[in-house]
Amino acid sequence: MQSPLWQTVRDLFSRLTGRSLLAAGLIWAVLMGVALSCMFGVIQLPGQGIGSVATETPEQDVLLPPEGGTAPEPDDPASETVDPPPDTVTLPTPTPLPNASDVVHDLPPLPWGDFGYGIAAHVISMPDYTVVQIKDHLNLEWVKQQVRWDHFSLEPGQMDWSGYDAVVYFAAQHDLKLMMSVVGAPDWSRSYFDDTPETAPPDDLGLFAAFVGELVDRYKGDVHAIEVWNEQNLDREWDTEQGVNAQRYVEMLRLTYQAIKSRDPDIIVISGALSPTGVVATDPQSANRYTVIDDAIYFQQMIDAGFLNYADCVGVHHNGYNLPPDVAWDEGYDNPDAGFRGPFDAPHRSFSFKSTLWTYHEMVQEAGRNTPLCVTEFGWATSEGFDGTPPGFEFADDNTLEDQKEWAIEAFQLMREWGFVHLAFLWNLDYSYKGGLGATDPNAPYSILDLQGAPRPAFKVLGDMPKIP
Repeated sequence: MQSPLWQTVRDLFSRLTGRSLLAAGLIWAVLMGVALSCMFGVIQLPGQGIGSVATETPEQDVLLPPEGGTAPEPDDPASETVDPPPDTVTLPTPTPLPNASDVVHDLPPLPWGDFGYGIAAHVISMPDYTVVQIKDHLNLEWVKQQVRWDHFSLEPGQMDWSGYDAVVYFAAQHDLKLMMSVVGAPDWSRSYFDDTPETAPPDDLGLFAAFVGELVDRYKGDVHAIEVWNEQNLDREWDTEQGVNAQRYVEMLRLTYQAIKSRDPDIIVISGALSPTGVVATDPQSANRYTVIDDAIYFQQMIDAGFLNYADCVGVHHNGYNLPPDVAWDEGYDNPDAGFRGPFDAPHRSFSFKSTLWTYHEMVQEAGRNTPLCVTEFGWATSEGFDGTPPGFEFADDNTLEDQKEWAIEAFQLMREWGFVHLAFLWNLDYSYKGGLGATDPNAPYSILDLQGAPRPAFKVLGDMPKIP
């Protein structure tokens, strides 16, 4: 998932300490629970607004990783959210499903096709082994693999496809549908660089569209969905001289959509999932350069720029924090034993899986469209069984392995029951032991395999979960 609340704050803190100690101090105050309005307030962009359990199953035979199997450090962090002020979004309250045995089997068909059950994995490491785990042991039909253009194209006209060739080959061999999330422009395509390494689009957005077109040409028929970029409402992911900019992103999406559809109209094009955050912030050195934009504000800007014309599915991220999936932000839910108090002492839409999904769905409907959501990352982190917790992810200490298991299963069931989600990818299978950082890896607590690659409880029940299309 792309890094959560405190990770966003920590990223901003590290970037600002070299520029402004005062700004860094203000951001640190977020961690201490100080209301945002007392610090720098929520900046309203001109003309913008916000749109109005599983039961334990018998242990199954599971493949363990080959001895010595490791992978490069994953580049796909978890969902970034900053501790925000409450808002007034009114959300419907669907009836939650308490456990897998109570799942409804007579749900109506979805207007855009079957509901797709998937998981994000570092397939590029040990692809054959990983695909067998997903298809034969988890009984899932979709997998998400991130594609880093910047890591494998060191000069114009050059691209090392070998790792992705293996991913595509083995996924096809095992009849596993593949979603590729494409990010990262190479240095040779960019002119702006600040004092921290960031992910950014190319200066010429057509270069990105051309690259995705090459990807489709190479793997035509074996790639079933493409997510165009990732969390572009953060300058950590969209680091340009102008800062984050929804109109600029929609132009990239338009060009890429056309490049994909002209080659393979059957590929599902997913808009880049936003980072759920209630904050709007600018660069201390430039008040006109936005570094973070509230996802609901940014989403409305995308709608206003026409992005729904260039997406078959709306990309969504949510990392759950320490709230169950059926709890809305304004229901008054509290866990008095929780060490991470954000959702309870400063409740906000962005802390809630349910509220985030329903907010996007309502905004799409208000725009007069019926575009489904594709939840390209969701899940719950737990440090239980690990020898530490990544700094900034302390909410993982509040969640047990049982919570992770039950909430992941329930979230799948709720998304299918709600009826407006087309694809859902659990975050994540195996970044724990493939990242090489152990318990300090921010992605590890979300994994459903442990630091040695052995199953955690969520793995054991996911394979037996009813998959209602």
